[in-house]
Amino acid sequence: MWYRVFGLGEAEVSPAALQAALRAAGLDGPLHVRGDDLGWTAIDLDVAGGAPLHVERYLTDTDEIRDDLDAWAAWLETQEHEKHNQHLMQHVIGTKQLFTLRRPFDEDALDGVCETLARTLATLSDGVYQIDTRGFFAADGKLILGEGTEGEPRS
Repeated sequence: MWYRVFGLGEAEVSPAALQAALRAAGLDGPLHVRGDDLGWTAIDLDVAGGAPLHVERYLTDTDEIRDDLDAWAAWLETQEHEKHNQHLMQHVIGTKQLFTLRRPFDEDALDGVCETLARTLATLSDGVYQIDTRGFFAADGKLILGEGTEGEPRS
């Protein structure tokens, strides 16, 4: 299952701030950070009793993710029956940082950890998050637009 965070903020979410927020939520594990001259690009998080979680960070100015963002915006535009579809479409178009996290399919117990991580990244990046088959959520966890069972945007 995929978790995506669409952040409007341009400032890098510092690994230290991410770890502090996770500790405050009761998740204390080491972060293994990889990066380049533009900041971190990937973080592996060791979770007790589960497989390591892998978070990727993409920047719209340097990574080729515009097609992905456009696909999400186009899908949101088709959700005319949802009252927040236009707002979310504009949010996705304005995304400066995209974070992705994939929960292993056989690790259902990690749902809470993954959602906490997505909420934390959304809070720290002025973002919203999306969970496959569930929908788009505000940083505080409030459902903004439900997806039913479709999950991926249509091309």
